[in-house]
Amino acid sequence: MNCQTKVRDFTRNDERAPEPRVATAARRDIEFVSGGVTCRAWLYAPPIPAEPLAPCIVMAHGLGGTREGSLEPYAKRFARAGFYVLLFDYRYLGASDGEPRQLISIPRQLDDWAAAIACARKLKGVDPTRIALWGTSLSGGHVFTTAARDRGIAAISAQCPMLDGAASVRMFTQNAGLGAGARLMGAALIDTARALLGREPYRVPLVAPRGHVAAMASDDAYAGCSAIMPPAWRNEIAARFFWEMPFYRPLRYAAGVKCPALVIACSKDSVASPHAAAKAAKRMGSAELIELPIGHFDIYLGEGFEASSREQVDFFKRALAA
Repeated sequence: MNCQTKVRDFTRNDERAPEPRVATAARRDIEFVSGGVTCRAWLYAPPIPAEPLAPCIVMAHGLGGTREGSLEPYAKRFARAGFYVLLFDYRYLGASDGEPRQLISIPRQLDDWAAAIACARKLKGVDPTRIALWGTSLSGGHVFTTAARDRGIAAISAQCPMLDGAASVRMFTQNAGLGAGARLMGAALIDTARALLGREPYRVPLVAPRGHVAAMASDDAYAGCSAIMPPAWRNEIAARFFWEMPFYRPLRYAAGVKCPALVIACSKDSVASPHAAAKAAKRMGSAELIELPIGHFDIYLGEGFEASSREQVDFFKRALAA
């Protein structure tokens, strides 16, 4: 089957009936260990499981995000559709343990995904053969890498995925300018030196208005991230991450993803390349590609959330059917 591309807008008539009112999905706290560090998660159970063993969707946020950053509406929507959902924080971030705080390590985050999946497979009521992955932004790339490595994954959904670090760096330079990029790499150099000396990380804001030193220095990123993150969220990351970013290309793993896949690209994305998302879907062959006419942060709220969550619920129901 060839890659199927669908362009969605928000003016079309949707003939599907609205979701019926159902009981609220139950949520409880759970923990698992990854690399000797305790990671914390929320586990959502479907209100009325339709099967003795139900599928489970494992979720995590993007760059520097935590489970409280507008992901719970997705988790609740999936749970109401009949799935268990395990939504976790990476080590060093949010409710999970690990020092130093606000450190982003791609290899360790991938290890956290593997540990979360292993935890999900052992949960009571979960069918260990029907584990799906859901990722957004940076974690949208992680689900590609993880599914290519773990052939037992049953399905993946990646929205506004960061699949080409080099492309994201080019987009950053176009938006913020070469000077901002040079200052960011200078911060990464300082943080790397501090790490070698065993000192506290040199941190920079994750998002800031244009003209500031930050991982995403644009007005739309600052406004968008401020809208989806809780007040207590720490808007900073250890700057050494920017040495890793250009070399992380989950796009290379696309051909190795053999399970059903849904890719949702945002055509107005200024952070993660929608062209890389389309290229990844094409390489997978049987993936479904949907393009939404919105920006990177619009997908978490309002019409963006309604459109993306509806498509993902439909996809998971088909891909994870018994």
